[in-house]
Amino acid sequence: MQNEVTQLFQDVQGGRPVSEFSTNDLKHIFETIEGLNSGKIRVCEKTSEGWKTNEWIKKAILLYFRVQQMTVMQAGDFTYWDKIPVKQWSEEDGVRVVPHALARKGSFIEKGAILMPSYVNIGAYVGAGTMVDTWATVGSCAQIGKNVHLSGGVGIGGVLEPVQASPVIVEDNAFIGSRCIVVEGALIEEGAVLGAGVTITASTKIIDVSEGKATEYRGRVPANSVVIPGTQMKKFPAGEFGVPCALIIGKRKPSTDLKTSLTDALRDYQVSV
Repeated sequence: MQNEVTQLFQDVQGGRPVSEFSTNDLKHIFETIEGLNSGKIRVCEKTSEGWKTNEWIKKAILLYFRVQQMTVMQAGDFTYWDKIPVKQWSEEDGVRVVPHALARKGSFIEKGAILMPSYVNIGAYVGAGTMVDTWATVGSCAQIGKNVHLSGGVGIGGVLEPVQASPVIVEDNAFIGSRCIVVEGALIEEGAVLGAGVTITASTKIIDVSEGKATEYRGRVPANSVVIPGTQMKKFPAGEFGVPCALIIGKRKPSTDLKTSLTDALRDYQVSV
């Protein structure tokens, strides 16, 4: 299926209209989306060498947008006009879905996760035990690990194009505080804690100030880091002004009880969540 999808994408890039796709061509695209929807395949997977993006799956999603037709969709008394249906739920899925939570077809929510009124886009993966809190959004192709807490209003950005770009990844047991923004393929490593209002982009300076010498990262929050919003002074023609950054102020303590470890981290470092 990978080879077929890749060829179809190249054909479209070369000018072939999707209206010329055969039933068999469409089958490859639809089967890929079904694989995403069931969790059998993922846009991005962790390997011994780090996270690997499956470009062909992102290509299939882009093709899916091309071949799907706009149509009226009913959800109770509400009417929508779109081309991607939402996921349908059953008790067997084992996911708690609070009314007004929406997940698009082609996303996967693992058994044991909880969706408060929130939005999960196509290609995204949400692991078991994870809470997606009220008004949080999980963008296209974002990968959210197990036992993660995405607090109210968190924005996890989507990355569909370019197809070779890594999506936003939040690894297992991370805590993302209220109204945080994580975009542009940023990586939040396992067990990290982001205090309320932290913004992480590919270019955000993430400065570890917990030791005697500052260490700078970009696009990656190291495992178990406790992070708060910060500012760094920068000179401009009009003078010196503070620009946003993120500050690592400590490490979450290793513990078999992750909830206790998190509570201790928040209390020890006086982090707002």
